[in-house]
Amino acid sequence: MELPRFKYSPNAYEIDVFTEEEGICSICSVKRNLKYTGSFYSIEEPEYICPWCINDGSVSKKYNGEFNDYSGIENVSPDPSIQSKINISEKHLLEVCERTPSYVSWQQEVWLTHCNEPCAFIGYANNKIIEPFLDELKEDIEVNIGYDPELIRKYLTTDGSLVGYLFQCVNCGQHRLHADSD
Repeated sequence: MELPRFKYSPNAYEIDVFTEEEGICSICSVKRNLKYTGSFYSIEEPEYICPWCINDGSVSKKYNGEFNDYSGIENVSPDPSIQSKINISEKHLLEVCERTPSYVSWQQEVWLTHCNEPCAFIGYANNKIIEPFLDELKEDIEVNIGYDPELIRKYLTTDGSLVGYLFQCVNCGQHRLHADSD
């Protein structure tokens, strides 16, 4: 059976949030061999989550939970009565929260946006990976991230104390960067 694809996490199977482990999915009760090990925020914690149940939203529905925090989406107010800075459709927001695998981060995950839509999480980024995109990432590096830009340019890693998270706009292809540290 072909693995489901995720619009906002096209490389989900390469970012260490799934492990090859045989088990029975807590949602669909089907014997699977790929277990989700990333973040899932709910009161009850499912023992085994398969990618198919993430993709169709059944995990979030059954456990009333989220893979990515709504208030962690850039420029979206955690209070629905307050108008967000940008106009992102509820459908797109819910897809990121309820049907998109998260990524591993030091702090709370942040999901970047562009062109009034969540971006796709491409993967973890170090200073060599971002080098071809430095012009595109200038505002993120110098203003949005909040760390000294020289630290980002010199010490950004994929798995160290200062980790980069590379995103790409699903509409225009613009790259975006977030970073956090331990």
